[in-house]
Parts: sequence; C-alpha cells; structure tokens
Amino acid sequence: MAERLLRGRLLSFRRRPEGPEDTAAFDYIEDGALLLRGGKIAARGTFADVRHQAPEAPVTDHRPHLILPGFIDPHIHFPQLQVVASWGTELLDWLETYTFPAEAAYADPAHAQAMADPFLDRLVEHGTTTAAVYCSSHACSAEALFAAAERRGMRLIAGKVMMDRNCPEGVRDTAQASHDESKALIARWHGRGRLGYAISPRFSVTSTAAQLEAAGALAAEHPDCHRQTHISENHAEIATVKRLFPDARDYLDTYERAGLLGPQLLLGHCLHLEPREIARIAETGARAVFCPTSNLFLGSGLFDRAGLEGAGIVTAVATDIGGGTSWSMLDTLAEGYKALALRGERLHPFEAFHWATRGNAEALGLADRVGTLDEGTEADLVVLDPFATPAMRLRMDRAKTLAEELFVLQVMGGRDAVAATYLAGTPVT
Repeated sequence: MAERLLRGRLLSFRRRPEGPEDTAAFDYIEDGALLLRGGKIAARGTFADVRHQAPEAPVTDHRPHLILPGFIDPHIHFPQLQVVASWGTELLDWLETYTFPAEAAYADPAHAQAMADPFLDRLVEHGTTTAAVYCSSHACSAEALFAAAERRGMRLIAGKVMMDRNCPEGVRDTAQASHDESKALIARWHGRGRLGYAISPRFSVTSTAAQLEAAGALAAEHPDCHRQTHISENHAEIATVKRLFPDARDYLDTYERAGLLGPQLLLGHCLHLEPREIARIAETGARAVFCPTSNLFLGSGLFDRAGLEGAGIVTAVATDIGGGTSWSMLDTLAEGYKALALRGERLHPFEAFHWATRGNAEALGLADRVGTLDEGTEADLVVLDPFATPAMRLRMDRAKTLAEELFVLQVMGGRDAVAATYLAGTPVT
C-alpha cells in the first residue's frame, strides 16, 4: 500500500479551547509529520519519530507552512454557485429575485452536471474538504453532485431540497414526490463511500405541513441521515411562518410536530429564536449553524453564540453560499469575529480554528472521521501559508505567537493562504 509522508507544522484540536491561555486544548508540533496510508493518517508526531516508522516513504515538505485538518462547511447551497454577489434587499425578496430562478436551471441534468465540478473545485481550493450541501429541488441536481464528489473521493453530505409552495413552478415539487425522490436518493447514495444524505425541507415558508411530515417520515425511517433546514433568519420570514402555521407554538414547532428534531438536525441561522425554541433545541440536541457573511450581507441579524451555547446548544459555523459572500472558511471566521464583536463577544483564533475543524465535525457527528489529525482518521488536510501575500508578510514580521499567526490567517488569509488541500491523502490543489 502506497505511503506518503507530509512534513510541516502540525496543528490539531483535542477539544474546544476554554480561553486564550488554554494551550492544552490542541496539539502543535513545530517540526511534525503525518504518515498517510490508504487515505488515512497512519501516524502523527515529530518528523524524526514518524520518519523512523516509514524510512522509505516519499516526503512532501510543506515547511514552514501549517498543516491542519481540512475545513468543514456545514451549510452551503450547490445551485447558488452563480448567485453569489447578487444585489438584493432582504431574504424573501432575494430568494424570489435571484435564487429561485437560478435553481430552476438545475432541472436540466446537463446543467447540474456542468456545475457540480466547479462547485466542488471552489470548496477544495479554499481548503474545505467536507460540506453539508443543499441541492435544488430536482433529484438530478443531487445525483450530479454526489457523482462528482464520489469521483474525487470527497466526504459530502447533501440532499435535494423539498419545497411544495410559495415558490415558482420550476422549483416546486409535491409532498409525495419529494418523499419518493428523497427516498430513492437515500437508497442510491447514503453511506456509499464517503457520502451521506441530508433530508432537506428548505424551510417552513416553502413546505406545507404535509411535506414536513413526509420529511419526518423519512427521518424516522433513516435515523442515520442528517436533516437540514433554515429557521429564524429574518423577521419577515418568521411572521410568514406564523401566518402559514397558525396553530404552531412557534417556528421551531413546525419542525418539531413533523418529528425532525434531534442531533442530526442542522438548523441554519437561528438568529431570532424565542426562549421555548432555544430550550427545545438544547433539549433535543439539534445544531445551530452560524452563517456570518450571509447574515451580514442580507442584513438578517446577529448570531447569539454565547447565549445559545450557554443554553447548551451545539453550534457550527458555515459559509452559506450564495447568500454568503465567500467560499473561504477563513473569510467566514473573519466576518464571524466582526459579527460576534457587535454582541460584545471576541472570537479568539484558537476557538475559531477549532470551530472550523473539530467543532464543525462534532456538530455533524463526524469527529471520529474528520476534523482532527488523529491517527486512524481520514487524511483530509489543508496546508496554510501565513506569508502568502506581501501584506501578510509585513504583518507576520510582527507576529510573535501562534495565536497571532492564526489571527493573521483568519483576517487576511482567504483563498491566498491555502497552499495545498488533500482529500483522503491525495493532493487536489
């Protein structure tokens, strides 16, 4: 079995740091090495120690760059590849003006296939190696994306969007059709290689109670599938849900009645939750996903990370392309820093890099497979260069600590800082 040795500065988190001084939360090896074998990390340690275990393995020397687990994006939209940077007003108008027309094009299998590789290319070139993805409402869009991810050996969670009202005919399905098509996609793709299925009712504005119940039936039948949807992103959206579901206690109740709550549920945005909703999300273990660039771009609101986590909710952080404005998890963390600062909270770089790697892996229930550099985990990696641009080099002249270096990467790095990306041990950028 072919082996490869990567040399560089290794950084991997054991748990979430409890503060700037909590260096016990991560492992940092100045002259480190990873032994890659069969798509996994076979050994980790100092270069001298790992080299001793595999004296004949070819060495790729990434010094002085940092080698980290690949970034994980738990909320992103495949058919919004060409929607990014569309001028708009608030969420619902933006969906009607830009998103639904763009998604209608994915009814054409040829178009979906043509867009699948460019979509995945954008992820890996920014250092993202795992993602939870919304496809369009057309089964062929999910087919195209799964097939493209399988070809490159990428870990991907995805699902066809379910929406049967309040959207144009070109993207509208029915409760029964969305159930049947999702069920067929689960049978074909879920658990195949590194692929997983996410049952994906878009949100309660575009799903009838019957369709949410169909999604809940799928979740009951396939409890190992993820579920993903949106909640409380925008005040007008919340008011619309209350009008559409007059008997529901609140927005979350529309999902709760359908049987969708639980640790497998990824709830995008969670900006304007009511106290009962916060308590139930914590009690059921559903995840709250922070999408800072999207929230700022659409003027939706500010994520209360401290409040939600204080209530016991597991959080994740994501790009939300194409309401989000960057494919980069580094850019996303930079905007997250600013958004949280508006609430009086400072996102320390140790916490930020944990969040985008092991933290998001834990939110997805995948920390035993991705998000760390632990031996036996999948060799999905990103190599970061903190000297990638002239401006970064100038700033790094004054950086004295690892935390300062990480913050330079977080604020100034973006796409430029990604020197290499590996999927299952294979370099892809």
